[in-house]
Amino acid sequence: MVATLSLAGLTTACGAIGNAVDCNQVGNDVTKIMNDFSGSMTKVATDPKALETAGDEAASKVKTLAGNYDGELAAALNDLASGLDGLKIDSENPTATMESVQKMQGFVTKIQSACS
Repeated sequence: MVATLSLAGLTTACGAIGNAVDCNQVGNDVTKIMNDFSGSMTKVATDPKALETAGDEAASKVKTLAGNYDGELAAALNDLASGLDGLKIDSENPTATMESVQKMQGFVTKIQSACS
């Protein structure tokens, strides 16, 4: 699931509007946030609201992280936060929920691109 998101490409320093950014640290921070999010998924079977709560908490952490950066990296982090914000289980279309969660890898790819 989300825990398998690859952040291996975030190991070099990158620039955001001329400022050196430690993309390794960004990668570590995003990995921790997403691992915490994934860990919360174990509760979804017994508490459908757990996905929404975990998504909102992760979005808040990513937004805070994005506030530390600017330019393309901040935009990529805010995109990830938007993807996490308001995740809900749609009982009429549970496949849509999983598709939303699977889109997280695309947001991570944007973060990697901003750091290359």
